[in-house]
Amino acid sequence: MSNDTANTELPIAKLAGRALDLCAMVGHSVMQFFGSVGRLFEFAMKAIAHIFLPPWFFKQMGRQFVDIGYYSLAVVGLTALFSGMVLALQSYTGFARFNAEGAIANVVALSITRELAPVLAGLMVAGRIGASIAAEIGTMRVTEQVDALTTLSVNPIKYLVVPRIFAGTIIMPFLVLIADIIGIFGGFLVAVFKLHFGAYTYIEQTWNFLEPNDVGSGLAKAAVFGFIVTLMGCYNGYNSARGAQGVGAATTNAVVSASILILIFNYLLTQIFFS
Repeated sequence: MSNDTANTELPIAKLAGRALDLCAMVGHSVMQFFGSVGRLFEFAMKAIAHIFLPPWFFKQMGRQFVDIGYYSLAVVGLTALFSGMVLALQSYTGFARFNAEGAIANVVALSITRELAPVLAGLMVAGRIGASIAAEIGTMRVTEQVDALTTLSVNPIKYLVVPRIFAGTIIMPFLVLIADIIGIFGGFLVAVFKLHFGAYTYIEQTWNFLEPNDVGSGLAKAAVFGFIVTLMGCYNGYNSARGAQGVGAATTNAVVSASILILIFNYLLTQIFFS
């Protein structure tokens, strides 16, 4: 074999090797992704199954209702209030170009109930509750308290996971309903006191335009988002790696994954409800 032929085959072999390494890396990443999805699905199915099986820890459930619902009212309410106010201002700026200012009440009510209230409430609760759940359960995993529950013949899924998922799924629609009212009220404040709309006319337009399906679709989204937030917090905390760094990573993953899933499922549910 001549030197020219050998020199030509050497770069080709290197390129082929690099291509194989790239394919192996991509394949490994894909397998890891589907493995993670499978483990998450298995975890979710276990949690859902245990919701319907005794014993039930009602004290734990009550505590989670307070933590997830009551203590999240302030952040959800403030978010909804200023979102409604900004939405009214922005709608007026846009509609004034087409002399359609009278549609502001309808746009605010529709946007708040269908999209903004459930999505923003879900993201706020994910940042507050998802991180808290992941940190709490992750710390229990690191300090071997989860293993201690198993030693005491207490199912960790039933004691730690089920109350949080159940409470989050049930209480989120109530939070979003309150956010609907506060968000529409924020738009009302701006429309009446800054844009000089008639208060009675604004309320009448809002009441006549809203339909039960608009509010109901947002509440259905809220239940799904509550399930997602608590599930991701519990899953990442329950499977946290050892040490403080593992708990921090679990907390970050819980918030990021819950936020991404909320946005994905928001589109899917919107497609289902309004297609």
